[in-house]
Amino acid sequence: MEVQYLKKILLLGGSRQQIPAIEHARKKGYYTILCDFLKDNPGQYYADKFYCVSTTDKEAVLKVAMDENIDGIVAYASDPAAPTVAYVAEKMELPTNPYDSVMILSDKGKFRSFLADNNFCTPKARVYTTVEEAQQEIDIFKLPVIIKPVDSSGSKGVSKVEDVNELKTKFEYALGFSRVKRVIIEEFVEMFGYQVAGDGFTVDGELVFRCFANDHFNRNGVNPFVPISASFPYNMPQSIHNKIHAEIQRLFDLLNIKTGAYNFDIRIDKDENVYLMEIGARNGGNYIPQVIKYATGVDLVDYTIRAAMGEDCSDLKLIEPEGYWSYYAVHSINSGILKEIVIAEDVKGNNIVESFMNYKPGDNVYAFTGANTCIGILIMRFDSMDQMLDMMDNSEKWIQVIVE
Repeated sequence: MEVQYLKKILLLGGSRQQIPAIEHARKKGYYTILCDFLKDNPGQYYADKFYCVSTTDKEAVLKVAMDENIDGIVAYASDPAAPTVAYVAEKMELPTNPYDSVMILSDKGKFRSFLADNNFCTPKARVYTTVEEAQQEIDIFKLPVIIKPVDSSGSKGVSKVEDVNELKTKFEYALGFSRVKRVIIEEFVEMFGYQVAGDGFTVDGELVFRCFANDHFNRNGVNPFVPISASFPYNMPQSIHNKIHAEIQRLFDLLNIKTGAYNFDIRIDKDENVYLMEIGARNGGNYIPQVIKYATGVDLVDYTIRAAMGEDCSDLKLIEPEGYWSYYAVHSINSGILKEIVIAEDVKGNNIVESFMNYKPGDNVYAFTGANTCIGILIMRFDSMDQMLDMMDNSEKWIQVIVE
């Protein structure tokens, strides 16, 4: 009897939030191979085979991919691993977006330069490797400026400088989060309304699906640039949705984008100019694809796996969200031992749909400085746009994280 060959998919990253991609690939009948440099990642218990290899080590991942003779590769919800996927896929002639294009999207310095060169609205920005270089040129910028590592994700290492005396400390802080030891300084973009979050998907270069959201932040938090929520749908008129869509499409045309998933961070100014702050060549973290499935019925995890394996994605169409949905990142202002998470009873009963917690009472938790220090994620639903925006902007009214 002939043994049927199982197609193999290599998944980069085995955090809790990446497990849905591993599970879905297995459900589709693929042999799942996982790479992650953390020996205690939970994803390894869901995959068929595990390699303790860093997802940013392109050559090491390529060796695994070639040894296993894979049929597709995915970096689900991972910015740092996106270039590795394109690199390996190009070498092995597997489905992918162009490596050079993914590198532009994954490096904040290259991305800002590309936008400026192609007449997109983008803040004045420069990349530096030393604080001395930055201090010599700080006068060319109009304060305030944002300082961030060119290659970090999850808002790690990001801060705002309103006084030149803060430059040295905040530059060094950003540098500490950069693998390539480069930092970008850019002028602050004043936004009109909410920052735009959400995910999208291209098929043969066309942005066939996107679902925009409102980004919410804890202004009193340790890092006010880490989103605590994305709420769907985005509360601007359809004309602005269409304008943002057109700018993303123009970018993708220039980058010769093919088929795949993307995560968005976009700002609109008072004149309705579109600023593409960041476009990640991967699905959003914090269970954004799961929230989008509740809102639209579209399963972006499925399409991501399909795209990686060269399957047909042509049935994907733009579906507008129904109802009001969000994720909420449960977080602590302080580091310490988690004593209790107190949630209002009516919220527990009416608004929380799913809960994914990383910690339990008695565990050590960390102040919310980046997406990696989140205590857990709630998927939530609401009766109206007003209720949703009020609850996400004023979460202290219904949830308290008690740390001692």
